[in-house]
Amino acid sequence: MTAPTLDLTAVAPIGFVAIGALVVLLAEVVLSRRKTLLGRPVTDVWIGAVLAMIASGFLALALYASAHAFWADTSAVFQLERPMLRLDRLAAFVTALVAVASLLVCVLSVTYLAEVRINHGEYYALLLLATSGMMLLAGSTDLITLFLGLELMSIPIYVLAGFDRRRLRSNESALKYFLVGSFASAILLYGMALLYGTTGHTDFDGIRAAFPAGNPLALTGFGLLLVGFAFKISSVPFHQWTPDVYEGAPISVTTYMAVTVKVAAFGALLRTLTVAFGPFAGELTGLLWVLAALTMLVGNVMAVIQDNLKRLLAYSSIAHAGYVLVGLVAGTPEGHAAVLFYLLVYVFMNLGAFAALVALANRGRDCERIDDLAGLARSRPALAGLLTLFLLALAGMPGTGGFIAKFMVFKAAVGAGYVGLAILGVLTSVVSVYYYLRIPVAMYMSEPGEAALREESSSGERLVLAVCAVVVLLLGIFPGAGPGLLAHVRALEWARQSVALLY
Repeated sequence: MTAPTLDLTAVAPIGFVAIGALVVLLAEVVLSRRKTLLGRPVTDVWIGAVLAMIASGFLALALYASAHAFWADTSAVFQLERPMLRLDRLAAFVTALVAVASLLVCVLSVTYLAEVRINHGEYYALLLLATSGMMLLAGSTDLITLFLGLELMSIPIYVLAGFDRRRLRSNESALKYFLVGSFASAILLYGMALLYGTTGHTDFDGIRAAFPAGNPLALTGFGLLLVGFAFKISSVPFHQWTPDVYEGAPISVTTYMAVTVKVAAFGALLRTLTVAFGPFAGELTGLLWVLAALTMLVGNVMAVIQDNLKRLLAYSSIAHAGYVLVGLVAGTPEGHAAVLFYLLVYVFMNLGAFAALVALANRGRDCERIDDLAGLARSRPALAGLLTLFLLALAGMPGTGGFIAKFMVFKAAVGAGYVGLAILGVLTSVVSVYYYLRIPVAMYMSEPGEAALREESSSGERLVLAVCAVVVLLLGIFPGAGPGLLAHVRALEWARQSVALLY
């Protein structure tokens, strides 16, 4: 019996992040036993900062490995005899995006965890484990690794959602997410079982070759697989858990969930639809159309009536999932490239909006209501300006990356003949302007309230806000190559190159 041929470069990003999780756990044990180090007292805040640096370092290594794979334009397969995991340009793009978002969340969490008094080292270990699951999900070319990636991503996030054990809402958030997530996993697994039963394969290429287009069991399995993904991306009508979980979880965890889970799930869904079901995906285009339309409509309408900032941004994230689905409905290379570009912009504009709220957490209390932001422009004008920028980007205002992202998906939909869906997307975007602008109105036109908000941001928070603001503006002005050094930043071209291998 010959030994399998393994290529470790295919699992390099996952390996770095998984090893980082183990190092974080060991480092916490070692550091917590010391009273002093280099003549300085070892406090919980200091330990948290060190663990965040360790986690960020391993995420940076994963980012480097992903970027190297993208630029090398190679397709590394972990096991040649059974290619269940692949690191190609699509996987590298999604993996790098997840790594960047996770790294920024680590930097953002240092001061926040100390403010709300939940500065425990296992936070960073859980975050890294969930990130490794997302990376596994992004490179999966088999139903088995796809399910493993989903579970490795989900289980640590169930724990993170309830990380503030003293708060009932945080515990309730974790329980709801666990129950709904388990239900979604069961549906997904049942769909996979039907697909295996009707095709005899679990690998995407095998399913594509053996898929019986007229078989009702095969179509049912395909539909259940899509429903399982719809739970993960918070698509209507499988979105009910999202506002409650986002509201109850600590806001740094909400930030992490809002950006990384969607990126990984949409990346995996894009590969699954095109590689495993490419010739047959058109049979469920009508279902995707309905999901996209309902998600845009319900997400935006429900956001209008929210006063809680977390719930408002939760419904906002649901609406944005609908916009991304528009690109999948188009089903063209242009539409799929628009999906990846939208995810890139979404990470930075949404993470920036949440980062502004993280920077306001004070004395164990999150900034949760719109009224809490009253008069913020007077006390912290820079932060109010940055938050306004991110909200305008989320609304799709010209000059920001959000406008280019929405324009790309709507253009792809029109080009594919889905004019009505594009018009609905534009109309719901107009609705979103109302609830996004409610926040700047409170910050600039209302008298300061009684909410005790933090008066200064940490250096890490300022760094994250600056990075997000620069990217949002840069992609809004130069989505392609820009002048000078910006000629190397070609986000649209990267997105097109990532999906080119799918055809």
